[in-house]
Amino acid sequence: MTRPLFDRAPDDRIEVLAPDGSVRAPELVPDLSPEQLTAMYRDMCFSRRFDERMISLQRQGRMGTYSSLSGQEGSQIGSTYALADGDMISYQYREHGSLAARGMPWEYLLYWMGHEAGNARLADIEVFPLNITIGDHLPHAVGYAWAAKLAGDDLATVAHFGDGATSEGDFHEALNFAGVFDTPSVFVCNNNQWAISVPRERQTASETLAVKARAYGFEGVQVNGMDPLAMYAVTKAAREKALDPEGDEPRPTLIEAIQYRYGAHTTADDPSNYRDDAEVEEWKEKDPIDRFEAYLRGEGVIDDDRIAELDEGIEESITDLVDRAEGYEADPSEMFEHAFAEPTPRLADQREYLQHLREEHGDGALLADE
Repeated sequence: MTRPLFDRAPDDRIEVLAPDGSVRAPELVPDLSPEQLTAMYRDMCFSRRFDERMISLQRQGRMGTYSSLSGQEGSQIGSTYALADGDMISYQYREHGSLAARGMPWEYLLYWMGHEAGNARLADIEVFPLNITIGDHLPHAVGYAWAAKLAGDDLATVAHFGDGATSEGDFHEALNFAGVFDTPSVFVCNNNQWAISVPRERQTASETLAVKARAYGFEGVQVNGMDPLAMYAVTKAAREKALDPEGDEPRPTLIEAIQYRYGAHTTADDPSNYRDDAEVEEWKEKDPIDRFEAYLRGEGVIDDDRIAELDEGIEESITDLVDRAEGYEADPSEMFEHAFAEPTPRLADQREYLQHLREEHGDGALLADE
């Protein structure tokens, strides 16, 4: 299946499911069991509900600034399900669905509540800590993939990033290195049409983002990111190619996943300042969850009763995540632990000063006085 997926023009967008759930490319439908398909659907619904809950918590002052994923569940879940458990994921900051597919640890919420310990916990599920600076993680992801190749590990590294990241120098450096050293890398560009308030057409004069791969000596392919089965099929094929030492083509692949961000860039953003509601509604007609649900109903995989059962379990899971995260008792001195591997003299002085204040006044005493 690998070659037919990549023997096409970069603007020949791959799609398996139509918006109504009908199959457009039967030859690309992956061989997944009803249990696997149901799990994918569950994780997509979990991701949407998780998104809604996190935004609600942020509005209540119980969560820090948060980046919404709504509308991008198909790309995140479909691509992650195509990976092996040991494959490394490096993501930007919006791919919460990829973590859901890996069994999101409750500590993840701590990061969005201001505790770095939540970020460090991601290493346990083979995910690099999230990256807020745009594109900076890409060279690191390529370096990890190169190290895995040199060590003889049969593992791929998948790097997620947005369309705006393709305008950064780190994007060029990472893909150029991957092409030269033939690293087992899969680059997933989540083209959600907007880099904050800058539209895709202002990012580049290239016909597509996928075509940029040609400059680095490997293949790029454009996929409907709101179609989880298309994302699964392409990511799986790209992974197989990345790990094929006998292959004739360079191993990296650039996947441009065409999708849409329904909500704001982050909870600090107001998208009404730069896009029309009509545009959002038009994209919602292509919703990834509705598309996948219609397909699964047509295949007899799920019905109303099964969906109600899944919904109940999702609510319980999210409630448990929030309760455990909000029950976490933070130590203020932890803020000094993750800035440098070895604390600088200034940080050591600041930590000692904080400890002195806590011993003299007790936690919260200074704030109470104010």
